[in-house]
Amino acid sequence: MTLIGRTRARGIETLSLDSPANRNALSAALVGELADALTDCAKDGDVRAIVLTHTGNTFCAGADLRDPPPPDALVGLLRQIVELPKPVVARVDGHVRAGGLGLLAACDIAAASTAATFAFTEVRIGVAPAVISLPLLPRTDPRALARYYLTGERLDAAEAARIGLLTVAAQPGEDVDATLVPVLDGLRRAAPEALAETKQLLTARVLETFDRDAADLTALSARLFASPHAREGMTAFLERRDPTWVL
Repeated sequence: MTLIGRTRARGIETLSLDSPANRNALSAALVGELADALTDCAKDGDVRAIVLTHTGNTFCAGADLRDPPPPDALVGLLRQIVELPKPVVARVDGHVRAGGLGLLAACDIAAASTAATFAFTEVRIGVAPAVISLPLLPRTDPRALARYYLTGERLDAAEAARIGLLTVAAQPGEDVDATLVPVLDGLRRAAPEALAETKQLLTARVLETFDRDAADLTALSARLFASPHAREGMTAFLERRDPTWVL
């Protein structure tokens, strides 16, 4: 069973996270399949840009707690999106949690509908948003990120756009696809070589963060996921109860 849907229209390849049974959680299988699809797109001269979207009402629920990818595999996927020589555009029409926000931040452009909600829920299950910080910290407002990292509060699309998590939020009553029409039109009008060079200019700071911090954050993620707090937090999540530390 494939976990990544693929369609193409006028040079835009749409990759859809298609595992609605677990809310498109980042399983080892989904991460591997998405990485393979991105590799195919990078080699295909007929692909001008990639749209990353989803089926169901959730873009991505974060790591699959029953089948999580190795931290270095997630680092590799995020870096692959950042380094891909073609623009990657996130199209969100649902909820995004935890690791899914790393995917969003790795994309060059991100748009969401008013149905979208966002939350960094890691602290609520006893871990930290370690690996996903690689693309998030260079691209997002630091004071806002501190609040949402530390509290796990939910934010809407308008707030996500204000803090730099999104490029644009659709207006009330506006379809996210309508919001993306001028973006995709602009990408189709751009020379492929110019897009690749321009993307390199824009991602240089993000890649510096990967080079400097990826090993440390991967180790931190592995240590936290193996901790007693994480075991309690993940068990509580799966059992639909509060973890023992909630006051």
